[in-house]
Amino acid sequence: MSQTKELHNHLIEACKKNDAKAQMQLYDFYCKAMCAIANRYVKDTFVAEDIMQDSFIKAFQKINSFKGDVTFGAWIKRIVINHSLDWLKKRKLEIVSLNEEVYKRVEETEDWSISHSIQADFIAKAIKSLKEKYSVVLSLYLLEGYDHQEIAQVLGITEVASRTHLMRGKKQLQELLKEEQYVEGY
Repeated sequence: MSQTKELHNHLIEACKKNDAKAQMQLYDFYCKAMCAIANRYVKDTFVAEDIMQDSFIKAFQKINSFKGDVTFGAWIKRIVINHSLDWLKKRKLEIVSLNEEVYKRVEETEDWSISHSIQADFIAKAIKSLKEKYSVVLSLYLLEGYDHQEIAQVLGITEVASRTHLMRGKKQLQELLKEEQYVEGY
């Protein structure tokens, strides 16, 4: 077992005993990454920080339910994503389910021919600049690896709406990248 994994296991066991120093060490290890994840969804650094903080509080309150079948990082990431989505729902994010006839399946093999000079930060900013219903679905699908069934369940929309939001979000993202001359035609 690696030293990092041993340390994490030790810290988690100490957290289960309400050890504040262990909680702080886990927090310090994961806080920047979790804040970045929250910021992908809420598009406001201060709100993302609050969500991250609240997520850690919840995680430490529920640490005894952590069974170790996934890493602590994956577990806290799921909490942060769910908390971010809850925050969006509270803001009454309107995600309208679209009719079947509007739905058009985007081929998964679509080739965008993206320039190699593009930076991940630019793509992340471009995704954040889209309408929330598109940026949330794009983030969940492309960045977090959720499938349409999971997205539909988490956001309370149909799978058709999830696919439509993904298609439209990709199209808008493609247009933004094309404007910046990162995408060479369709």
